[in-house]
Amino acid sequence: MIQLDEKIYFYLLFIIPVIVVMFLFLMIWKKRTQKRFADTSLLRRLTPTRSYYKGTLKLIVFLLGLSGLIMGLVNPKIGTKLETVKREGVDIVFAVDVSKSMLAEDIAPNRLEKAKRLVSEIINQLASDRIGIIAYAGQAFPQLPITTDYGAAKMFLQSMNTDMLTSQGTAINQAIELATTFYDDEEQTNRVLFIISDGEDHSEDSVASAVEKAVDEGITIYTIGVGTEKGSVIPIKKNGVMESLKKDAQGLVVITKLNEEVLTEIANEGNGEYIDGTNTEAAVEFIKEELLQMDKKEFEAKQFAEYKDQFQWFLGAGLLFLFLEIFILDRKTKWLKKLNLFNEKHPE
Repeated sequence: MIQLDEKIYFYLLFIIPVIVVMFLFLMIWKKRTQKRFADTSLLRRLTPTRSYYKGTLKLIVFLLGLSGLIMGLVNPKIGTKLETVKREGVDIVFAVDVSKSMLAEDIAPNRLEKAKRLVSEIINQLASDRIGIIAYAGQAFPQLPITTDYGAAKMFLQSMNTDMLTSQGTAINQAIELATTFYDDEEQTNRVLFIISDGEDHSEDSVASAVEKAVDEGITIYTIGVGTEKGSVIPIKKNGVMESLKKDAQGLVVITKLNEEVLTEIANEGNGEYIDGTNTEAAVEFIKEELLQMDKKEFEAKQFAEYKDQFQWFLGAGLLFLFLEIFILDRKTKWLKKLNLFNEKHPE
């Protein structure tokens, strides 16, 4: 298992393409200047010991050295020991609505981004609970199986968007049905499902039967509403620029509104509660208190321990390449000239 201490230093790698572009411009300028001075054959006779390929070799070695130093600053660590640890927690599944109505901007920056922030903040409050993520619109899709890897959960969460599912609508019943398959521990007494949505349910099937089945499986359902009762239009954007507004079959602009009634009904039937997601801090604090009151089940999880720094290898390699770059001269050396590694033509 690899762990990176200072990921921010990865941004320094952007220096490399800048250096390459500058080098190419310099080579083009030198070539044009030399052509104005003399033709190629005359230049080879005037500078018989000059290598036309070592400049590129020097650049490659320099960039390897620079990359090594940057990786040393990042400080990769390797887990050298796998331990089995005991944890206590509940199993939590987040079902996030990714239908087009979640693009409405009645909550800044929009409903979907608000939903993702809510889930991320909830994850930050967890300690040893297992989590899974579902994306749903006209159908439900498993985004992340139940796990203790919060880092992976946040990564998958941030990648969610309204284009990931082609089937539009808001099939809450399918999300609930899929969630019942996520809980793989039969001994877990506390199973929690959080549905984050604006409550616009366009599924034809009854949600009540899906909720009833979930309750029979020992799942407590909480709903978190994102949006406003006043509602908003749905902007259609491309590359961050609004092109139009979403319209219905009659050509009228669609106004999407938060349906608290549907979400409240689902939560009540699911033995949970409806939570207003407008105030992120208040919503997360309420959820934290609810989870603390639940009984925790002890389970075993494997994790890497005794992480050892590996920066010294990268720093060493980087310094070595930079040291070698100093001794690579632009002129040909006798033994390299004999080997002719770069297939250079020598003047007669």
